[in-house]
Amino acid sequence: MSNAKIYFSVVIPLYNKEATIERAIKSVLNQIVQDFEIIVVNDGSTDNGPDVVSKINDDRIRLIDQKNQGVSAARNKGINVTKYDLIAFLDADDEWLSEFLETIRRMILNHPACALYATRYFLKAPSGNQQPALVCALANKFEGILENYFKIATNSNPPVWSSAVCVRKNVLLSIGGFPIGIAAGEDLLTWAKIAVNYKISYSMKCLAVFYLEDITNYGFKKPRTDFNDNRVGIALEKLVKDNEKSNPCIRRYCAFWYRMRAATYVAWGDHLAARHYAFKGLRCYPDIKLAAYLMATYLPQSFVRYLQKSLRKQ
Repeated sequence: MSNAKIYFSVVIPLYNKEATIERAIKSVLNQIVQDFEIIVVNDGSTDNGPDVVSKINDDRIRLIDQKNQGVSAARNKGINVTKYDLIAFLDADDEWLSEFLETIRRMILNHPACALYATRYFLKAPSGNQQPALVCALANKFEGILENYFKIATNSNPPVWSSAVCVRKNVLLSIGGFPIGIAAGEDLLTWAKIAVNYKISYSMKCLAVFYLEDITNYGFKKPRTDFNDNRVGIALEKLVKDNEKSNPCIRRYCAFWYRMRAATYVAWGDHLAARHYAFKGLRCYPDIKLAAYLMATYLPQSFVRYLQKSLRKQ
């Protein structure tokens, strides 16, 4: 059984990542396990990223072009053209450690009934500082089936992240792939839809690197989305309605999503939008941090920044 051949399709969405796409692809080519294809979906890039891909000499790489439609559409395009059932995702500005696919392969052999396989990852700041993602309630050497994805996700950095995950193709197709037209949270919603119906295998080994963006001027940028666009929240609330009896933690996870949105808009200085999401979250679950963000919308921005730093340390 341990010698069984397992092939992976690696889907990399590409949009204006000329500076990092080669690093991402080489991290795949440097895997201990070499049984894979790489599908790079160029989502209408305006830089030289596609040219960088074309110059990498490996016939396992396919470059597919489409008009700019967003990261979900790019991932879905990749899913539809893959040759293999096991689809691993990697963003064009992130990278894998060499053991990633080897670990996923072992998890597949040990837990063949699972639909999704994922590992913990490193968070790397622009300063170069790197630390493991916070994943609560699991031992550092844990590798097995998650008993309650939503309980863990509510108290952690996202345990499943789009550059450290492998999903069965039929499962992705059964949920309609990634939701189109959502600028933030499309991946979290996808994992939540899978988690309510399927088993998840997880390893606490950090085997990918998530490169964080420079947020030095964070408070002066425009929000990524209109605060009235609540498609992720609406979809999560439907999951709560349909599945709360079997998994009460889904309600708290929904509140957790609204807390992340409230925190984002507090940081942007858009207190009206932050208040909007905080109230929605509190209606889902009486979360103390949500209440703190709601209070923050009535405070001076200088004090808000101090409060945010304190909350991150908890």
